[in-house]
Order: sequence, then C-alpha cells, then structure tokens
Amino acid sequence: MDLQDIFLLFGRYLNWLGLGLSVLLLLPLVTLILPDLVHKPSRGLSEFIDRLTGIALEISIFAAMFLVLIQLTAVLASYAMGLSFTWLSELVIYGFATLFMFGSAVALRNSAHVRVDIFRPRFGETGRNWIELTGIYLFLFPIMIRILQTGEQGLTRAWTIFEGSRETDGLPILFLFKTLLPIFAILMIVQGLSEALKAALRLTGHLEPQTPQSEGAGHGA
Repeated sequence: MDLQDIFLLFGRYLNWLGLGLSVLLLLPLVTLILPDLVHKPSRGLSEFIDRLTGIALEISIFAAMFLVLIQLTAVLASYAMGLSFTWLSELVIYGFATLFMFGSAVALRNSAHVRVDIFRPRFGETGRNWIELTGIYLFLFPIMIRILQTGEQGLTRAWTIFEGSRETDGLPILFLFKTLLPIFAILMIVQGLSEALKAALRLTGHLEPQTPQSEGAGHGA
C-alpha cells in the first residue's frame, strides 16, 4: 500500500464518520417536533459546540498577532533593506487565511456576519428565528458540504506528495494551507448546527429570546 492509498483510506474513513455524524444535523428539526423530549441534550450540544468554537477564537487571535508581526517584518525588510523573500510573503498569506478560516465560525457564533439589516429588524423574534433556521438549512449546510466534496481529491493529492510552494524559496507546507478549506467548512457546519439548535430552542420556548440589541454582542471564549 503506497502513500496515496493510505490517504485515500483515511479519507474514506473520515467520509464514513462524517456521514454518521450528519444525522446530528436533523436534531434542530427534531427539537421543533419533540421539544420537551430533546431540549436538554440540544441545549447541551449547542453549549458544547460554542465552547469548542472558543478554541477557534484563540487560534484566530494568535493568527492575527502572527500576521501583524510577519507583515511588519516583510515591510521593514523590503523598504528598509531592499530585501524580498517569497517565504515571508507566503507566511503573510497563510496567516491571513488561518485568521479568516478559523474566525468565520467565531463570527457566526457571535452574530457578526453581515445580514440584511434593512429587513431583519422588521421581523419579530419568531420571524428572525425561522429565517435563521431556514437560511442555515437552505444555504449554509449545502454550501459547506459542497466545499467538502469538491476539495477531497485535490487535498488527497496535496497530502500524498506533501505539496509545497512552486517557488524555489517558498515554504514546503502548501498541503497544510489547502487543509484550511475543509477545516473552515467543518467549523461552519458545526457552528451552524449550534445556531440552528438555538433558533429551534427559542421557537419552542426553551431558550431566552435574543433581542436585536444583544445580537452581535459576542460570547466569551
């Protein structure tokens, strides 16, 4: 068995695991139908996911500080000493990608994503929760699952050859950079599940209503 077969087998196991866990995506709908039966595990799972997203927040903070440091170093090297390094430029790209990919789930948790604010306040609490729930199932879940499906073969190839930069003085970690995309999709699916659970719990009266003033206030890590 060569290296490619090993990664293909590992990817197949991950697919099976993902299919098994995908049943959890139906839990918000079950919460709507049987709220008295499943509201406690639903709320517990949502809180657990939010705590895990706190780890993504810490990674994003570290990536932001790293990005500032590397960008400052690149500017000083370029303008003060006339030096230019491909690996330094790639570090800036990798730092920004890490910040974005991990920070997106945090923004979703904290209601910091861009919304149609002109129309959203016109809906009552019930309407906002239904829109949240519908949007997650119609847009977020399908798009993120599609991202996972389309990037599978390219990611397998990248790991098989431990793909590096095409530049001679670049970083040999392009395969890790490409791994950020499925990580982003998984984090968004998991946090989307948490948001869907919250919406279902609010609709069934098992979670306090979210006022417009509290949206975007953020959560602690």
